[in-house]
Amino acid sequence: MARSSSRSRMDQPRDRSRGVKPQYDPELFGRLSERVARFIGSARFIGWMTVFVITWLLWNVLAPDDVRFDPFPFIFLTLMLSLQASYAAPLILLAQNRQADRDRVQYLEDRNLTERLVADTEYLTREIASVRIATGDLATRDFLRGEVRDLAEELTTLIAGDTDHAAATGSGEKSDPAARPAPRPDGSPDGSPDDDPSGRPRTDDDPGRGEGT
Repeated sequence: MARSSSRSRMDQPRDRSRGVKPQYDPELFGRLSERVARFIGSARFIGWMTVFVITWLLWNVLAPDDVRFDPFPFIFLTLMLSLQASYAAPLILLAQNRQADRDRVQYLEDRNLTERLVADTEYLTREIASVRIATGDLATRDFLRGEVRDLAEELTTLIAGDTDHAAATGSGEKSDPAARPAPRPDGSPDGSPDDDPSGRPRTDDDPGRGEGT
């Protein structure tokens, strides 16, 4: 990735002031600053720094005078610590800026993702509501079963009523003798006794009637 800087790009024109200004890779320097800041903020750095300072102090206090290179008040140690702090502070700030940039990019991505999720949720909510409204007008299985059960009960009631009416009508015709015509005295099935077999009524002048009397 370090090789992909602007100085190695063949599709860009060469900078005329390239030999005057110092060139560096911002990405490489940023990663280096992050590594330094990460090490400075660890417990291992504090431990090694403590061991170094204690060793420095003991050597310059307990060692012979001819081998002490930084006697009291330890001016050289103070200068080294100040130099280390002066370099550590900008490196830490640079690492924090890079982390802030990454956090901002991550925040924008999370925001876009959240907006998409909210839009998808609203869409699904509307679709579910429309499906519920559409299915509310349709006949369900329980509703159809209830309607079929009611129709079966109505048909059963009608059939039973027709059967009872037919039975009552048949028994009435058998038990009513007045409904049948009375037979004639002469054995004819219908008509009056004074009627002639030919169909005309008999009179007193009829020879057959006189003989019978």
